[in-house]
Order: sequence, then C-alpha cells, then structure tokens
Amino acid sequence: MMTRAAHRSGTERCAEVAAGPAGKDVDVFVNVQGDEPLLDPAAIDTAVEALEEDPNIPVATLAVPIRISSEIMDPNVVKTVLDFEGRGLYFSRAPIPWVRDREGSVHARHWKHLGLYVYRREALLEFPTLPQGDLERVEQLEQLRWLENGYSIRVAETTHDSVSVDVPADIERVERLMQKVKGVRTAASTDRT
Repeated sequence: MMTRAAHRSGTERCAEVAAGPAGKDVDVFVNVQGDEPLLDPAAIDTAVEALEEDPNIPVATLAVPIRISSEIMDPNVVKTVLDFEGRGLYFSRAPIPWVRDREGSVHARHWKHLGLYVYRREALLEFPTLPQGDLERVEQLEQLRWLENGYSIRVAETTHDSVSVDVPADIERVERLMQKVKGVRTAASTDRT
C-alpha cells in the first residue's frame, strides 16, 4: 500500500495501513525496514514467534550479538541493552553498555538491533497518538517512543546478522554481498543440471 508522505517513521506508515480497510482483520503486522535488504527470512520468523509467545507484549524486534568490535562505536549501528526477560531497556547509537573499567575483568555483551518490528494491531494503532519524547528526537530512533510511553519491546536473539544501508558506502557493500549470494545460488542450480 502507498501511504501518506508526511509520516515521521516506518511505524507511523504501518499504523496507517493498520487503520485502513486492508488492516482491519489483521492481528499482527511485520515491518521490515527498507534499509535491511539482506535480512534473513528465518530472522523474521524469530521475531514473529517472540511476539506470539507472550500475549502481553505489544512489540517485538531482533538483536544479534556484535562480533565486529568497530560496530560498537559506530553511530549507524543501533545497540540495545536487555533486561533479564529479554525486553529492551534502551536502544542507542552510542556504545551501550559502556565498560567503564577497561583494565578490569568486566566484559560486556553488546547487542546490535536489526531493523525489523512486529506489532500487535491495537498497539500499532496507538503509536501515532503517543507523544514523541526527547529520547526519540535526540537518538532519532522510533522504538524509543514505545519505551518512553511505558510499552515493553521483546527483543529476540537471532544468529542471522544483517548489513543495513545507512550511508552511501553501504550500498556497494550490500551489492557485493548480494552478488556473492547470487553467484552461490547460480552455482548450486548449475550443479543440479
């Protein structure tokens, strides 16, 4: 569906679809952001399952452990920290958690947030009515609106890392990876003939 151009985020565009005729009989909506062209379909299933496991959770998303240390400091890589139940405590472009004592024996697990959301319809319809807070404005991360307004976000762990397109240099990187995958698929189909 084409949505109005005035929306500030993908979640607001999804809310327009949920409020329209096409969304009235749909219970769960999946938003795969356009800057995630390499997101694995199995990862999408993981996020949907995380929402379906707990009827009290209105929103689910994904995170993968950061394995490339430079991503911790990269503001284009959104990081998250979780509570003991796997709910997002915060999302940031900054390196969270910050390890203060770098000489000590403390080691932190850093999580990279992937650009995918799964929403229950009723929560999605509420999103555009929620006030945008300072955290969302400062970090420019729409998921912070949920947290600032008291909603929980289930963050499911996935092993399927993704390369998002955040800056022009990422386009070439993603195109190379897509060609590599296409080459593997072509070789595999040639082997079968």
